[in-house]
Amino acid sequence: MSQTNSHTADDVRFVSKTDYLKTLTSLRSEGFEMCADLTAVDFLTHPGRTIAPEVATQISLERFELVVNLLSLSQRRRVRLRVQLSESDPSIDSAFDLYPGTEAMEREVYDMFGITFTGHPDLTRILMPEDWVGFPLRKDYSQGSIPVQFKGAAS
Repeated sequence: MSQTNSHTADDVRFVSKTDYLKTLTSLRSEGFEMCADLTAVDFLTHPGRTIAPEVATQISLERFELVVNLLSLSQRRRVRLRVQLSESDPSIDSAFDLYPGTEAMEREVYDMFGITFTGHPDLTRILMPEDWVGFPLRKDYSQGSIPVQFKGAAS
C-alpha cells in the first residue's frame, strides 16, 4: 500500500511495512539512486495525530514511524517514505543491500529508538556504549540527570 500526499508539493508516500523493500527496489529502478536520510519518530505522546484524510483510510497509525528520504540526482527529484511500526514489533527489513549508505543510519535508529533492521550486516550501537540500557530518543525514556559543580559555588 502506497499513497502520495497531495497536500504538499513534496512526494510523500505512506508505505506499509510489508511493502517497504518492494517500494525501495522500485524507486531504485526509477532512478532514486541515493538515500539522503533514514530516521524515525516516536509518536507516543501524539497517538491521535492527524494526517490527510485520503491517507488515514489507508493506514493504521502506530507509535513509531520510519522516515526515509530518497533522491534522484539525475532527475532532480525527491521522495519521502513514511512507514508505520508498531510498539509491539518495532522492526523492519534493512535497506542496506539497496542503499549501502544506510548502514550507519539504521544503526543510529536502532541505538536511539530500539527499531531493529532485519538483515543489517552489523546492527550494533553506534552512539551509546554497548552496555547502555534503553533507547534515549524514545518518549518514555527517563532523562535522568548529572550533577554539575559550578566553580566558586558553595557546597
